[in-house]
Amino acid sequence: MNSRLLPDEAALPVVLGAENLSFAYAQSEPAFQRISLHVQRREIVCLLGGSGCGKSTLLRVLSGLVAPTEGSVLFLGRPLQHPHPRSALLFQQASLLPWLNVFDNTGFGLDFKHQPEISAEARNERVSSALTAVGLERHEAWPAQLSGGMAQRVALARALAREPELLFADEPFSALDAITRAQMQSLLVDVVHRWHAAVLLVTHDIDEAILVADRILLMGGRPGRLCCEWTVDIPYPRENFPERIAKLRLQIRAALHESAVSFAKAN
Repeated sequence: MNSRLLPDEAALPVVLGAENLSFAYAQSEPAFQRISLHVQRREIVCLLGGSGCGKSTLLRVLSGLVAPTEGSVLFLGRPLQHPHPRSALLFQQASLLPWLNVFDNTGFGLDFKHQPEISAEARNERVSSALTAVGLERHEAWPAQLSGGMAQRVALARALAREPELLFADEPFSALDAITRAQMQSLLVDVVHRWHAAVLLVTHDIDEAILVADRILLMGGRPGRLCCEWTVDIPYPRENFPERIAKLRLQIRAALHESAVSFAKAN
């Protein structure tokens, strides 16, 4: 995958960098203020926070879907003005096109004009590899025939087919049942490590953040700000280390409580 990068891009340790970001909708209070962060290559970063702190809006700004009110975003060392062809997005809803089968849904978007041109053979190879990576062999199946978990596997394959340097994911597993969600969390970690992709994952689930992330960024307050950061050095699979998970969970909960108290006092 890295053969697609220009030499100066391949040498960059940081895929995404943001400095002093703020965003406000028209005639509204800011959704978040003065946020700076970075995502390194092959790193899974979780943006954790409660509802209403602006984390999904921040993800939209970082991905280039929305321009910041203040501050700057760099993707592969260059200013980001719109979604980059070497990034991909994964949302809570799989949003598969009902008139396309699994194979064609996975390849959807590879022919858009902002994407690098590839041959039909290369396109088919990308799609097949992405579907294999997420454990899907039913290429001819239709969205109506898929469970929620299977549909999200297709959505993940669609993102991987773009061969992204960075995958933006906004609570992609929150609508799934507990068992399927755990399977998808494990799959995400496995796939992104094998595909050498970085991930910025938005979640409100503390355990999800602990189980998948290399780093956790805690966001809180209104307008939202980054409050704390943890490096997660628990080996995979992390379920095998319940005491270390419990200790980190307590630290995060305490920080969440402190953030909520500080916000209440300020207002």
